[in-house]
Amino acid sequence: MAEDPSSVIAVIGIDIGKNAFHVVGLEGRGAIVLRQKWSRGQVEARSANMPPCLIGMEACVGAHHLSRQLRALGHDARLMPAKYVRPYSKGQKNDFRDAEAIAEAVQRPTMKFVATKSADQLNLQALHRVRERLVRQRTGISNQIRAFLLERGVAVRQGLRVLRAELPGILARRCDVLSPRMVRLIEDLAGDWRRLDERIESLSGEINALARQDAGCERLMSVPGIGPIISSAMVAAVGAGDAFEKGRDFAAWLGLVPKQISTGDRTILGKISKRGNRYLRALFVQAAWVVLIKPKTGSATVSNPGSRLPKGGCTTMCWRSRWPTSSRASPGAFWLVTAASRQG
Repeated sequence: MAEDPSSVIAVIGIDIGKNAFHVVGLEGRGAIVLRQKWSRGQVEARSANMPPCLIGMEACVGAHHLSRQLRALGHDARLMPAKYVRPYSKGQKNDFRDAEAIAEAVQRPTMKFVATKSADQLNLQALHRVRERLVRQRTGISNQIRAFLLERGVAVRQGLRVLRAELPGILARRCDVLSPRMVRLIEDLAGDWRRLDERIESLSGEINALARQDAGCERLMSVPGIGPIISSAMVAAVGAGDAFEKGRDFAAWLGLVPKQISTGDRTILGKISKRGNRYLRALFVQAAWVVLIKPKTGSATVSNPGSRLPKGGCTTMCWRSRWPTSSRASPGAFWLVTAASRQG
């Protein structure tokens, strides 16, 4: 279907692909006046020749870059989670039906949108993704070494630090248990472990330096229990926090509030919902364990060994604490941080 020159396009839905983009345009009353397939190179050129309009896309790979391009051309580009777009799809699934569902969903006044990330946020997020992968690989190597040793009757206490300290002695003394081939294999794994340690340390140092230079990260690190890793991951995920009105909204997005299954005037609350950013939630949970287990040391957190710990033994993101329920009327730690970010 070609573009109808007599109609003014008010809303556009774009189904993003690797090389092909399926575009559906609606006029003011909701009738479809545009249904075309564009290549990646045509998107910016054709959008530049259109009057400013509302453009909806699913938040996926490449969506933030395209959103920034369209906003620079004067369009109101908005990103939505794919699971919120799915209910608006009608009939059989194809790319044009998906683009039509996106165009319908972006007009809803109650739709929850995803904030467009800047290039700096995506760069910071990439550092965290690579570091997370390297940590997973290091954990896998240490577990494999433990399994090889345990198969031969050599048990090592839990913890990377213990295995790192005892492994040289085990390889030097256990010639009767470990064959030369197994010793060589474990030494190769230990070499991979050392190289991963160096890469993780390098990335952690780079993240630490970026966090010290960012004003938003510095404000977040003033909150007890939050250091460079958590603060930079939080800034990479939510920016200044403009999408959240209060701290509890952020905790709900992160999956730290109870899962609600209420019906018939009965309020039923279960375990935490575990929605949203799993990596960021894991960092907060690790920091919470450190704070709860060592409330009197005042010297250690997961993300920042030098950060200050709260006397009450609770962290900012524990959903039972007093901070996530902050609001403008009763400002808490997260609201003060986001307000300072907006003012800055």
